[in-house]
Amino acid sequence: MTIDMHAHWNPPALIQAFRERTAPPLIETNEDGVEVLRTNHGSQPISEVFDDVETRLAEMDRQGVSTGVLSLFGMHQWIERLPAEESVPLCRIYNDHVSEICAANAGRFAAYASLPQADMDAAVAEFERAIDLPGIVGGVVPGNAFLTRPDAEAYRPLLAAANAHKAMLFIHWGPTPGDTWPRTPPGTDNFARRMGTIDMQQSLSADMVTLCMTDILDEYPDAMIHIHNLGGNIPYEIERMDHRCLLDTPDEPLPSTCMNKPGLYMDCNSFGAQAIEMGVKLYGADKILFGTDGTEFGADWSAKAVAEADIGEAARNAILHGNAARVLSHLATFAPLSEAAE
Repeated sequence: MTIDMHAHWNPPALIQAFRERTAPPLIETNEDGVEVLRTNHGSQPISEVFDDVETRLAEMDRQGVSTGVLSLFGMHQWIERLPAEESVPLCRIYNDHVSEICAANAGRFAAYASLPQADMDAAVAEFERAIDLPGIVGGVVPGNAFLTRPDAEAYRPLLAAANAHKAMLFIHWGPTPGDTWPRTPPGTDNFARRMGTIDMQQSLSADMVTLCMTDILDEYPDAMIHIHNLGGNIPYEIERMDHRCLLDTPDEPLPSTCMNKPGLYMDCNSFGAQAIEMGVKLYGADKILFGTDGTEFGADWSAKAVAEADIGEAARNAILHGNAARVLSHLATFAPLSEAAE
């Protein structure tokens, strides 16, 4: 059984709030009489964009997932980038909702809080409120917040809050309020490949350079950071980084010596066996978490990748369950390894 640290959730608790809105995201009835969720990036029937707890539990049992750590799904994350007066109540609805799911299904779920991003004081206040709710282990912050050291400076208050609670911030690819998005213009050839892989992985790689090769985390030794998709392309790029360092700045530490940052964890969502092997070699098996995006296809893919990776059973078990249980057991209850499917 596994702990899925990257399990997105479409929150039915937001349906009524979306019905009451007059600007996206909102729920409206289309010309066919079907209720749809409309965002700035399109519309989908609400039957397709909200999740059900019993369905998710059944999927988890089939997948061998003992605990899913829920985080707000992408199309709903736009509530985090609304003006604070709109964002705060919507984030609170979501956070209360996922905490109730955690409390009602002991050990099967934990969750990351959703935080209003347009006002840092409001974000910290909601983090402080949410971290005391059952099952909440930290909060989600957008990847663009850590692209460079100056970007990251604005997030010191949240780093300090996570440090005070020995909690985790989940850095997930996405914009901060006001960013141009998507960065790959719609209509570009191979848009999905460019946006969903190339842009995402480049952004996460930039985040890793900020997190590991500056001192931004040094003041927060008890904060934990979770970044997805193996931290971008760093496992593939590190040899070139070392080579360029030797050529350009030979007096600096090699980048490969900086990547095992205390408190920094990478999930293996969407990657195959060879990439996981490279991640283990660079970061160490104790730094890699299991992740699926919260989908049955993602779970099958990730489970197969970890099973086929040439990393040894101790490393495999650490990735699947042990690492997450070790670092988050003071904040949430995890189902015993053998319990869920039985």
